[in-house]
Amino acid sequence: MTGACALQTVDTELTADAVEWCPLRGLRHLLACGTYQLRRAGGPAGPGSQGGMEVEEPQIRLGRLFLYSFKENNSTHPLVEVQRKDTSAVLDMKWCHIPVAGRALLGLADASGSVQLLRLAESEKSGHMLEPLSSLALEQQCLALSLDWSTGKTGRTRDQPLRIISSDSMGQLHLLMVSETGSRLQKVSSWQAHQFEAWIAAFNYWHTEIVYSGGDDGLLRGWDTRAPGRFLFTSKRHSMGVCSIQSSPHREHVLATGSYDEHILLWDTRNMKQPLADTPVQGGVWRIKWHPFHHHLLLAACMHSGFKILNCQKAMEEKQEATVLASHTLPNSLVYGADWSWLCFHSLQLVPSRPCPSDLGTKTADLKGASELPGPCRECMEDNHGEGCGVKSLTEDMRKNGTWLEATAAATCDCGQSPEAADSAFSLLATCSFYDHALHLWEWEGN
Repeated sequence: MTGACALQTVDTELTADAVEWCPLRGLRHLLACGTYQLRRAGGPAGPGSQGGMEVEEPQIRLGRLFLYSFKENNSTHPLVEVQRKDTSAVLDMKWCHIPVAGRALLGLADASGSVQLLRLAESEKSGHMLEPLSSLALEQQCLALSLDWSTGKTGRTRDQPLRIISSDSMGQLHLLMVSETGSRLQKVSSWQAHQFEAWIAAFNYWHTEIVYSGGDDGLLRGWDTRAPGRFLFTSKRHSMGVCSIQSSPHREHVLATGSYDEHILLWDTRNMKQPLADTPVQGGVWRIKWHPFHHHLLLAACMHSGFKILNCQKAMEEKQEATVLASHTLPNSLVYGADWSWLCFHSLQLVPSRPCPSDLGTKTADLKGASELPGPCRECMEDNHGEGCGVKSLTEDMRKNGTWLEATAAATCDCGQSPEAADSAFSLLATCSFYDHALHLWEWEGN
């Protein structure tokens, strides 16, 4: 098992529960982080009950949205804050995978029971800023708990509608249509999906009329949005609340799910009676993310068990338990958010070698500036079709910032091709957590 190297820790002030790297070319250096803080009337602020995501009324739920820019020439503090915006508490957020009317859109699911769309605009002062574009209240007296875009797989055709699926604290799912300008959200349908909180909703990226949901009732369900309210299947394979689901953007019939039962299940969507693989991860699985280029890698935010990186190759092909490649646990924190960066890295041989904290119990404060950051190559032009990217030599950039004394990597990287072709490539990822109200930036060298 290999470790991830801590590059930077940012104090988010409020407890952080959602983190998302922008997937659009030219904007992949941008990182959004959402926070959720529960404050009782007349009492101190706190993150709430089970896993920190309490939904009982009445409560005051505070939130703040941060936008950061990854600065490759700043080796000790590469994440630079460019915007902060007070809002209702953020429970989930996702970037749209394609530009809408030429702009990047970020969707938020918030504690007011609304789905918000924010548009990325240019700013003279900070370069970029998120500005409100549209909002839709799902229901009264509910929390919007999750959302997903129908654009998760590259190759959306023009005649496909742009849609969002969202879930709420009353157990309902809501299918929303987004106008081509992004300026209007329209509810297409809503239906009761679970008896208790519907923690998560997600599209099948290959067949976007199909969506999946997971609830606090322990059920995993599939739905055809053309006949809302009539489930395609119900699985009781998880023994506790289902709180994370993601369709693979690389393999058509692969689905990953995670639960409070501390297990990640991999499924073949053609047979939802029995999972392909069952992997215990020693923590409730609040979020799971497939790597944007390496089809076999899965990142999981595992609450009190930190975050884990899984190799799902044998799980998908041979129905074996996934292999945990990396695991990091920090004291006094619950990891709720995790995401891979879409930036590609060269494999570098550094002189002198860069220190990497090996103690998984390292205090958060000690991780700040723990190591220097290798400069990323130009944004990977890989578009999930395995075409790789053309990259200029890094020598000139490294001489300019004076960080790296020697590089022995080749002048090209092949993100998204076979694992063997990119087995020495670095991955950049971010996590965020409750209690320590921290955003962590990590580097991981996969094998």
